Amino acid sequence: MKDLLAWSRHHWALLLGGGMLAVLAALTLAAPALYPEDPLSMVGPPDVRPFDEGFLFGTDSLGRDVAAGILHGARTSLLLGLVSTACSVLLGTGVGAVAGYFAGRVDDVLMRLTEFFQTIPSFMLALVLVAVLSPSIWTIVLAIAVVSWPPVARLVRAEFLSLRSRDFVKAAVVGGHPTHVIILRHILPNALTPIIVTGSLMVASAILLESALSFLGLGDRNNITWGFMIGAGRSMIRQAWWLSAIPGLAIFYTVLALNLLGQGLADLLNPLLARTRRA
Repeated sequence: MKDLLAWSRHHWALLLGGGMLAVLAALTLAAPALYPEDPLSMVGPPDVRPFDEGFLFGTDSLGRDVAAGILHGARTSLLLGLVSTACSVLLGTGVGAVAGYFAGRVDDVLMRLTEFFQTIPSFMLALVLVAVLSPSIWTIVLAIAVVSWPPVARLVRAEFLSLRSRDFVKAAVVGGHPTHVIILRHILPNALTPIIVTGSLMVASAILLESALSFLGLGDRNNITWGFMIGAGRSMIRQAWWLSAIPGLAIFYTVLALNLLGQGLADLLNPLLARTRRA
């Protein structure tokens, strides 16, 4: 029991962040049962204040239920964050692994390409890509993945440059293992810790980026998101503050939970870092 309490005290960020995300996931899964109607449909009089007339978070200027939008929007925002992060992590890992393992000219070419993408402001590049390709769920995922992969590539490259000179890798090379086997089975598993931590933090960044795009009117009009709700309520911020404040709090809650989870994973997977931080 004492060991469990000590572990909980040292990894409180992981437990708190995981618990917050578990609550959000449960509410998201329960959204179709709690609010079976279309969150974009009119279900009551416009501009109802929170807790009035049976509406938990009130309604917007078109009579749409804000609480239904929050729960259904959570599913869209989380899905966009997870899918776009998965795509960017896969792309960045592939580029970084090839650059770090082969080094030399291959490394130079891939790192110059990575630096080219990093010189362009990520939000502006995402904005242009979505505007050119026309706003939709998949173009937003593509845009976020395109602007998010360079940091992952540089991280993985550094890990591969460090690991490729280790004895177990040299033994695999001498043993005649194919290159893809050495990369996937011998080096990549030893580089997963920073990738996992970085990926958990990137989900939060992806949700913020998607919210900013939706706020500017470049979201998918067929799917409600938190950024779309904030953008729709900004013209009535003085008369109906809750239309923007409540979705903003939902974004704050989710980003905070993901950052706590990322910090907790860093402490869990890197005990030396955790001891340094506590010291």
